[in-house]
Amino acid sequence: MADFDLIVIGAGPGGYVCAIHAAQLGLKVACVEGRETLGGTCLNVGCIPSKALLNATHHLHEAHENFAKMGLMGDAPTVDWEKMQAYKQDVVNGNTKGIEFLFKKNKVTWLKGWGSIPEAGKVKIGDEVHSAKNIVIATGSEAASLPGVEVDEEVIVTSTGALSLGKIPKSVVVIGAGVIGLEMGSVYQRLGAEVTVVEYLDAITPGMDAEIAKNFQKILTKQGFKFVLGAAVQKAEKKDGGASVTYSLKKDDSEHSIDADIVLVATGRKPFTDGLGLADLGVEMEKRGQVKIDDHWATSVKGIYAIGDAVVGPMLAHKAEDEGMAVAEVIAGKHGHVNYGVIPGVIYTAPEVANVGKTEEQLKEAGVEYKVGKFPFMGNARAKAVFQAEGFVKILADKKTDRVLGCHIIGPGAGDLIHEICVAMEFGASAQDVALTCHAHPTYSEAVREAALACGDGAIHA
Repeated sequence: MADFDLIVIGAGPGGYVCAIHAAQLGLKVACVEGRETLGGTCLNVGCIPSKALLNATHHLHEAHENFAKMGLMGDAPTVDWEKMQAYKQDVVNGNTKGIEFLFKKNKVTWLKGWGSIPEAGKVKIGDEVHSAKNIVIATGSEAASLPGVEVDEEVIVTSTGALSLGKIPKSVVVIGAGVIGLEMGSVYQRLGAEVTVVEYLDAITPGMDAEIAKNFQKILTKQGFKFVLGAAVQKAEKKDGGASVTYSLKKDDSEHSIDADIVLVATGRKPFTDGLGLADLGVEMEKRGQVKIDDHWATSVKGIYAIGDAVVGPMLAHKAEDEGMAVAEVIAGKHGHVNYGVIPGVIYTAPEVANVGKTEEQLKEAGVEYKVGKFPFMGNARAKAVFQAEGFVKILADKKTDRVLGCHIIGPGAGDLIHEICVAMEFGASAQDVALTCHAHPTYSEAVREAALACGDGAIHA
């Protein structure tokens, strides 16, 4: 069997990026993937197909709600669900084939099948055993469920099943008010479904800046979402062609149930390391099932590394990509680096929600003195022109040094706007640095500058 400098197990965002970058650095690289296509959960049944459906349904919403306001008259479009699903699959195919092309371009060998590690320096796929000086575990994660909730991916579904329903449901119960639940909930809400979100905590989007979360919930409620917060789900079961969810309210232990055509279980994800043989190898694990690593992504077994959703940290494709790049550098004898303090998060609803750095709650807990600069999109000419003036930009800066500590945006294009602050934070910029930077008019980005101005003498347009 072939010998490699590096074998990466898993071809998701972390794995394929690691493999390509290692090849760019001159290593002989292979990547193990058992799916028929490359790209992992993200490209096949996660980030990319969900964004396709979000895009399609956003245009549908605009056609129904805003076209006539702009003088675009005529019958609003109807939905051909099969065609929308075909569009989604075309988007997926284009991306996965693109990774396959990049593998060929960079001379990365695709070892097709499911891999295990029988011993350090060996990777087994079927009956074949390949040797490698280094191995990177990039096996990603799988949907987590709850006791009493049996997923069948038809009526009681995870995000995977929610992307490919046989027909558009009239009602959906989403268990969990995190990113996946709210994004897929938005898709079906725009398609006409009644969407109810049941969340164990007393607020949506756990870990998000509280002010942003509160405003986000108000906007989603206005769109038609229903929220049941502080509710512990006891069970979800099929019933009369649909399903029923039973939950108890934490405030008084009262029990309730709600029926729906579809139940989406969106209670987070867990590392997927089954079948690798890590226990037999003696690889140390964290209490919550992640692979334990040091500051250089190395496991307790020499020559074996781990990245992405398989290790501690936010389960985000771009975090995995950064780690893939960094560990490739380390294996090639260079210095790999990931700034974990500057990893943005985005929710691709309408409006989008994005954040980077610290929340107000984290700064208060740490005893850091800070100042807040806020600017509403209602004061942004471009946002008003396209009926997207809800939300605001919020910048948190050190009270003494003015250094930017965090940013939270709810509004149009938030997922792109946040990166201006990511770059600023990477360079240790002050809010004044952002405020003194000329921004084109009219753009959404002016709201970011205005929020930076609000950290000083004050915004101009508010």
